[in-house]
Amino acid sequence: MTLAERLEAYLSRHWQTPTTVSDLSRIPGGASRETYRFDAVIDGQLRPLILRRDPSGSLIDTDRRLEYLAFQSFHGRAPVPEPIVLEGEGTELERPFFIMSRVDGGAAASPFTVQPYGEHAQAIGEAFFTALGAIAATPPAGLPLAADAPMPAPDDCWRVALDHWAKVIETDEQHPQPIVRAAIRRLRRAPPPPASAVRVVHGDYRTGNFLHDGQGKILAILDWEMVHLGDPLEDLAWAIDPLWGHYDDNRVAGMIPRSEALAIWSSASGLPIDPEGLAWWELFSAVKGQAIWTSAAREYREGGFKDPVLAISGWYTARRHDQILADRLMRLEGLS
Repeated sequence: MTLAERLEAYLSRHWQTPTTVSDLSRIPGGASRETYRFDAVIDGQLRPLILRRDPSGSLIDTDRRLEYLAFQSFHGRAPVPEPIVLEGEGTELERPFFIMSRVDGGAAASPFTVQPYGEHAQAIGEAFFTALGAIAATPPAGLPLAADAPMPAPDDCWRVALDHWAKVIETDEQHPQPIVRAAIRRLRRAPPPPASAVRVVHGDYRTGNFLHDGQGKILAILDWEMVHLGDPLEDLAWAIDPLWGHYDDNRVAGMIPRSEALAIWSSASGLPIDPEGLAWWELFSAVKGQAIWTSAAREYREGGFKDPVLAISGWYTARRHDQILADRLMRLEGLS
């Protein structure tokens, strides 16, 4: 049976009514899930849907259940697609998967393009950091995500995050990485202040991971596969990392000036931004990035998973984050 035929059989059983699937096609890219778009017809009604299936190899290992619970938690609170069904065993489609609604008519910017938002960059930036602030403003208690996601203490958020990504580097690196090792030592030597609040952290909130209408409106926030509970400054620091700046040093994420982004986020979240804390999380962001690119390089070389995304991640983005780490370390040590 083809994937479309297996999907028809599964959905017919799930909805307990004959269901047809058409226009099934793979969406290129994706570091941790295979993503397919398709249309399903149930009782004469067409439903545009997305299938997210575990791949045979991946840039990062993530928890599909937490990703699904994140969609459940924020659908209706933010521009997030509706989750439909989660299958942890995935026997009918060979690997675990979940299905969600599809948002049509939007575009996602590649992080490696120049001025992707054009004249609407200001409006996109305001919406982008407002939405991130709204996520940070939402207490986890009562959210579906809170039932499964571990809740760290405010003064332990940094340690949990750093331990996780440092371990990834230790496990997957294939050559010495003195710059990221120096950054890890610096982060451990000078921890940040405790989190002002423990909140939902999207984990990969950045340019390229949302759909917009080309007129300044965000249609859907995607790619929740690294979601967890932690210090919301982690998300803010990742969103403003220079890697995602579209080669524009005057605007974060290729959108708006840094000062505006921070003010919008703080207003929307109701949370303060401790400069010392943000500086710590900004250095951490480049360490986290290097951990992801290190895993990508190993998977590409040894794992038999030859997606070009892994090759680019293990080469260009790794070198760029080395530069970012070196610059930040020099500033923090008073050498520049």
